[in-house]
Formats: sequence, C-alpha cells, structure tokens
Amino acid sequence: MRLSKERVRHLAQALSEQLQTEGLVRVAGDKKALGEALEQAITDELQVEDRLNAEVRELLKAYADQIERGQVDYQKMFTMIKTKLARDRGLVL
Repeated sequence: MRLSKERVRHLAQALSEQLQTEGLVRVAGDKKALGEALEQAITDELQVEDRLNAEVRELLKAYADQIERGQVDYQKMFTMIKTKLARDRGLVL
C-alpha cells in the first residue's frame, strides 16, 4: 500500500469531518464509526491496486529472460500490462 496506515487514518478522519461540516453527511450514531468506515473503504481500494501490481509482477516472470537480456523494458511492460488489466476489469486507479 502506498500510504501508511496512519496517513489513511488521518485522511479518513479529515474527510469525515469535512463531509459533516459541509452538511453532506449527517451522523445519527457514533461519529467515530464514519471515520472508521471511510478508513476501511480507502484501505480496500488501495489493496485492489496492490493485488493488481502483484499479479502483473507474476505475469512478468514469464519474460524474465528477455528482461535480463535487455530485449524488454521491465517498467514499460509493467505499465502496459497493468493498464490493460485495469481497463479489462473496469478498475479506476
């Protein structure tokens, strides 16, 4: 995950406060629960990209020889595969 847990928690709390301040969300119960729900949603979304990156790295193992010989640029191939998988799966990164 590209963001630390502390950063995600801070982002979720700030978003929760701003939504409430602007009157976009009204919390009837525990206000802390909204921040926790937002934190979980943000974490889940970040993990989608982490899993996609792991899958791309796994797919690139098939091209290890060409990458080592300089026939294929790892970063360019990584980006191409990741973009295609994300598009095919309807993911927004």
